[in-house]
Amino acid sequence: MILPAINPGLWGMELMSLANKLYSAKPQYNSKQREIMLNIARDSILHGLKNGRPLKVNPEEFGTELQKERATFVTLNINNKLRGCIGHLEAIQPLIADVAQNAYQAAFSDPRFSVLRENEFDKLDIHISVLSKPEQIKFKDEKELLNKIQPEIDGLILEDGINRGTFLPSVWESLPEPQNFLAQLKLKAGLAPNYWSESLRVSRYNTESFS
Repeated sequence: MILPAINPGLWGMELMSLANKLYSAKPQYNSKQREIMLNIARDSILHGLKNGRPLKVNPEEFGTELQKERATFVTLNINNKLRGCIGHLEAIQPLIADVAQNAYQAAFSDPRFSVLRENEFDKLDIHISVLSKPEQIKFKDEKELLNKIQPEIDGLILEDGINRGTFLPSVWESLPEPQNFLAQLKLKAGLAPNYWSESLRVSRYNTESFS
């Protein structure tokens, strides 16, 4: 069977988009691996309360999947209210080490909040998001961008010069309309909600999230 000619660049972008969708649709981590990550996050926060630094983990003591370099975000809530959220958009270290570091940072280094107090520890709900590799969205104007955004699926990274911001896919729960989602993301990046520029860049990623 002869297939029609396909632009290799477009084909590559389609494959990446499909891979990201599969990443979010099919769980990569089993219940035991998720439990280990959540326990390490909690242990790192407790270690921070007692010692003022994150828990140091040896990735070689964990399974292969937890040793792979992955980018994560750790979100902390108390009584369904945000108490801290810190993470990386690109993989820089083994997954289990990233979880330990980001859990500590979310508890003690999120500039929006005071450092976590000991009496808050037992009230914490810990949520971990493991990110897929970001892919850049190609668009000519805001209308085309809005048409390409996938509500409830996409996490977005918005960049222009030194301005940068991201929303995890979970933010769709509070901002379900794409136009409002994008406007609020611009604000987070330090831009006006109606800001537009030819140099504006937006990338998408998916997450596997658990708590």
